[in-house]
Amino acid sequence: MKKLNFIFILIDDLGWKDLSIYGSEFYETSNIDRLAEEGVIFTNAYSASPVCSPTRASIFTGKYPARIGITNFIGGRDKGKLLPPENLEYLPFEEKTFARILKENGYKAYFIGKWHLGNYPFWPENHGFDKNIGGCQWGAPRYGYFSPYKIPTLPEGPEGEYLTDRLTEETIKIIKETEEPFLIFLSHYAVHIPIQVPERYSEKYKEKLKKLKLDKINPFIEGENFPCEHKKNLKIIRRIIQSDPYYAGMIENLDENIGKVINALKETKKYENTAIIFTSDNGGLSTAEGSPTCNLPLREGKGWIEEGGIRVSLIMRIPGITDKLKNKKCDFPFISTDFYPTILEIAGIPLIPEQHKDGISILPVLKGEKIKRNGIFFHWPHYGNQGGTPSSSVIYDEWKLIYSYEYEKYLLFNLNEDREEKNDLINKKPKEFEILKEILQEYIKETGAKIPKKNE
Repeated sequence: MKKLNFIFILIDDLGWKDLSIYGSEFYETSNIDRLAEEGVIFTNAYSASPVCSPTRASIFTGKYPARIGITNFIGGRDKGKLLPPENLEYLPFEEKTFARILKENGYKAYFIGKWHLGNYPFWPENHGFDKNIGGCQWGAPRYGYFSPYKIPTLPEGPEGEYLTDRLTEETIKIIKETEEPFLIFLSHYAVHIPIQVPERYSEKYKEKLKKLKLDKINPFIEGENFPCEHKKNLKIIRRIIQSDPYYAGMIENLDENIGKVINALKETKKYENTAIIFTSDNGGLSTAEGSPTCNLPLREGKGWIEEGGIRVSLIMRIPGITDKLKNKKCDFPFISTDFYPTILEIAGIPLIPEQHKDGISILPVLKGEKIKRNGIFFHWPHYGNQGGTPSSSVIYDEWKLIYSYEYEKYLLFNLNEDREEKNDLINKKPKEFEILKEILQEYIKETGAKIPKKNE
């Protein structure tokens, strides 16, 4: 039997509501929407962290960030009322990425785009990938999205070339030239700041802004001061509507490039033999650094453990599997750790539970079967550049419990009735609180999660 190819598309900072199929009324994403309609769209998918490096480590290892020791973005060292624990600055070689396992089973593995999991030698080519195009220690394009990029692992293109276009061209080249089976991990730097896009896109959305009269609405609300020391004199700025024409242009350009990848698969007759996974590494940037998007009705965004920071879009199209499903929307609670065992099982490769010990294969769910999971966990013992404070959380069935280390208090929400996290039920649901509290404390103990300390 012919092995399936895999294309894993990871977008940086894409908000849960940044696709029109997820509810955006301003951004336009026709190609991604079409992919969702042909596959499965997950309505309860989560990133393992509200920032990038921990989620990326979790995807590649099948482990929670707390277990690995990468709980903040690599390079982040913010402090406030509390002193966050040390953060591991690289993905250890002891971790066998799913790319390495696929490679050992006859796959060619390619990494394209943002890595942000350590300085050399901890780059993709030493973590199971045959080729690395554009991946290094950078968390964003330091010199902007237009060439010259000065990315050490990406040969320069012509001056003015746009980075998202270039990474797509590299992907298409591999699709056309590579014999099957292959894994392509396409990790776009977009839509991370700086918010830059070719002018034709931003001009389009400036006109749309006027047409919808969104230019008459103040998109920002000034909030409280940042809790971290280095920004304590600045205010958190929350965006309340999606209306940034430059960010919208980045989204549309990204969507066009996803369409080009799909067309290349179809032209090479590989589309019906290629599994496509599309997701984000955390929630949208909505409270700082220009606050380019809005995640409402979800609370907050990137850098926060609230829903806006960790709930993400997830689309899977697995030929021979998802096309048989009657219901194209899936409410199963999915988290980044699940990618590893799911991909192995789809590929027909034996699972390695000692490696991906925090993930479960959701292949049965993709086949329309019911499975039970015990809960999903988040450990964020840091201050974010975006305003979030050190916290841990568990989601179990419809319940979400958050513990704030800064305020030394618990919050309890029923996500089925209150995904906006407005109504704290800690005093109304004592039984549920005690159950989730015990589960969360056991998770922290079992993973060896490091706890922040008081800043004397």
